[in-house]
This record gives sequence, C-alpha cells and structure tokens, in this order.
Amino acid sequence: MTSQTDPMSSGVTDTLLDAQNVAKSFGAVRALTDASLTVRRGEVVALMGANGAGKSTFVKILTGAIRPDKGRVTIRGAEARVGSPAEARRSGLVPVYQEPSLIPDLDISDNLRLGDTNADTFRHWAAELGHPELRLDAMIRDLPLATLRIIDLARALASTPDVLLLDELTAALPTDLVERVLRVARQQAEDGRGVIYISHRFAEIAALCDRATVLRDGRSVGDVDIAPGIEDRVVEMMLGARIDLGQRAAETARPKPGGAPRLRVQNLAAAPKLIDASFDLHPGEVLGVVALEGQGQDELFEVLAGMRKPAGGTVEIDGAPALFRHPADAIAAGLKFVPGNRAEALFRERSVRENIAMPFSARARAWGPLRLRHEKARVAEAVERLQIDTRAQGEVQRLSGGNQQKVTIGRWLAHGVETLLLFDPTRGIDVRTKRQIYPLVRELAGQGAAVLYYTSELAEVPLACDRAVVIFNGCVVDIVEAVDATEERLMRAAYGLTSAEGAA
Repeated sequence: MTSQTDPMSSGVTDTLLDAQNVAKSFGAVRALTDASLTVRRGEVVALMGANGAGKSTFVKILTGAIRPDKGRVTIRGAEARVGSPAEARRSGLVPVYQEPSLIPDLDISDNLRLGDTNADTFRHWAAELGHPELRLDAMIRDLPLATLRIIDLARALASTPDVLLLDELTAALPTDLVERVLRVARQQAEDGRGVIYISHRFAEIAALCDRATVLRDGRSVGDVDIAPGIEDRVVEMMLGARIDLGQRAAETARPKPGGAPRLRVQNLAAAPKLIDASFDLHPGEVLGVVALEGQGQDELFEVLAGMRKPAGGTVEIDGAPALFRHPADAIAAGLKFVPGNRAEALFRERSVRENIAMPFSARARAWGPLRLRHEKARVAEAVERLQIDTRAQGEVQRLSGGNQQKVTIGRWLAHGVETLLLFDPTRGIDVRTKRQIYPLVRELAGQGAAVLYYTSELAEVPLACDRAVVIFNGCVVDIVEAVDATEERLMRAAYGLTSAEGAA
C-alpha cells in the first residue's frame, strides 16, 4: 500500500514530512516532551495515543497553529519553520482539526473566501463526501456538527495538500459518511500524497492506515505496521498495560426499571427532520439512541433540551406535560444536556472549577468564585470522581478533549442529575476515558437517574445501555434490548431495512 519511490534514483525524496524530538509546554503543563513522526509519499500514518498524550498539540505544531519549544521539522527534505497556518498551507500541510474551524456568523461562501478556496473545487469534494446539496449561502451556525466536519474536509481537499492531517474527523460522523471519508483519504495516498490520521476507532485504523506512530505522555513510544490483531499491542503502547473497555450492560445482573416513566415522548416532531418519535425512559435506565446523520436525532435532543420548539407530539416528565420555551425551562424540569460539541458547553477561557460551578450561579452577575462551602465541596467531589486533570487551572481550553468532556458531565454531576441527555459523549475520547465514562453512566442510573444516550459508535450500545431506540427518516423504527443490540441489527434498522419492533 505504501509508495516505494527510490529517492536516490529519482532525485526526489520520498519523505514528505519528518518531525523529530518536538516539545511544547503550556505553563506548568507539558503537552509534548519528545515527539517524532515521519510521513512518506503514498502512505497513511495513524497518530495514536490516549487523550492528553499530545496528539492534537503535535498536529497544531506541524501546521503552524502553535510554535514548538524545541524540535526539528523538515518538509520534502528541507528544514521548515512553519510560523502560521497560512505558511503551513503554502508548504502543503493542511489540517482538519478536532473542532470545526469555521466562523459561525458567516455563510459557507464567506468562509471559503477567507481561506482563498475555489468554490467549484469545494463543491466537487463536498459531492464526493456525500453532500452535493450544500448551498454556499447556508449559514454555518445553522448546520449540524457532522456537516461542518464535511465542509472543513472538503475545504482542505480543495487546496490539494501534500500532507492531509485529520484529527478525529470521523468521531462526529455516521457510518455512511465515515466510509466516504476513508475512501477519499485512501485515494489521496494512492495519488502520491500523505495522510496523518488521528482516530480512537481501531476498525478505521485497520481499514485505512499503513502504520501507526504511538504517543504516550507527550513522547513517541514507537511505530507499528498495521496488521490483523495489532490492537492489543497498540493499546499496550498507549497505556502501558492491557485494559478492558468495561462490562457489557447486558451481562450485568440488574433488575429492569419498572413503574412510571421519568420521560415519555409521544409522536414528537420537530422541523426539519424529526417526524415521529415515541419512547419511554424510566428512572434507573440508560436508553440509547442510534441513527445515521440527519435522521432527526439532533432535533430530538434539542427539543428535550429546550433549544428547539416541537412541531407536534407531546413530552411528559413524571406524568406531567412539559413545554420548554428556553433551555433554562428544561434544566428547571430536571433535564440536563451534554452536547456533542464541547465548545457549545464550555466557557473555554474559564477554569475547570468555574465551568463545573456554572449552574450554581443563577444570574450572570453572580459569576465568580464560589462562596458557599457546600458548593465548593460538590465541585471538588465532581473533579475527584471524574479524575479531571486540573493542572491547567487558568483555562479549560488547555485541557485535552477527554478532560473537557468530563468537565461538561461533571457540571451536572455536581449540580444533581435526574434526567441526563448525553449526545455522543465519547466522541473523540480515548479508550481510558471511555472506561471512566461508561461506569459513571451506569452508576448514575443505579442511583435512579434516567439517561438518554445518543452514540455514533454502535459498539457502545451494549456497553452502556439497557435498551436502544433506532431512528430512520425521522421516525423510531426499532427498540432493541441491549442483549440483542448487535451491530448488524442496529445498522440494518438505521438504514431502514427492518420494521419497528416494540416502537410504541
């Protein structure tokens, strides 16, 4: 799969990018200590490691978003000092970061102009990636996260990069779009370019990549060729020991929730894509939601979180009708929402403790240091319980993606949880943090909380959930017990290839 150009005979180096001994600190936090990576023509290299290992920092250094403290980077054999993203692009290194790099108050066309991107070339790549219908006058703020990731990738591809860097791109995408992304990335390599691919999904690494460079605690700990059965070896390199994601919920002896439902949704509809959703969620239950992109799951969660008005149907909480005009109404009714896009949930320039303490401040003018002893204690308990890294006390934006996600969950953990709405909570999260989040969700359910859990990873359903509802074309088409939630059944239902079973 890897190109075998002979640099001696051709006069052209086969190495597109070579980074050696790169280091970077943010105050007291050492993000990178000694990181190295090589990318050759015609290959896809996975950059792997647990959250906090330094992957995203390494990518931002390579692409000029931040400057390293030390290290050497060569591009096509010549030493490079990439001082800005624009310089990186001119050098042929183009990233698609973990969070969309688009300006929400501008439309697609304006964002393309800011990056000097040809609109016709962008449309070509958008169509290749499954979005031929995109209108250039669409406002970025009105588009779902998965679409924003595709826009970012199509914009990057339109610049014809020598090395394309994909940082957890597929974490927010459904299976059908993931397949398109993998196909396009492989084609880039086959055309003689290079790709750096960051993902926590081993199946994608195995399907796409030629080899993997593994980081642990800011250091490169080795390269491995991708081959069948390599997963255990990579996990050992990332974490230093074998681990288990956790026990399947279906294999855990727990009584089935009974009695009246905490949340009842009947024939719920919301523009533009939710048509008819009905299900019950009981205290002590984790109910999964499975759907491909754009099937109505975004609208479902936004209605329940008070962010969108329904077009029809009813929502009941503990048997009483509920109608939310504002997210504050949903919070007051006990529905706490953790969005898939962490940037929407965090005050990124505030500290970990201030972010977790936010619900305790009822008014904006009350924002500031916590004054009540019991509130301080509850925040500290949430930090300890979730093992949140608080070394970067000044700003939560300096934390890894996994720790940022734990902050969004810890906020409601400290404030108290009756009904938790989790939208893809492990998106872009490493296996170690997943191992913390799954038991936490199960523990909250065991204490009587009701949890609605959307996931873009089908394998999570039997790990975290008691049941799952599958949405296709805006309607609930299947309700599956965790013990029966095989990936094949869930995928067939998500593609509309099965009739509803128990979806009443």
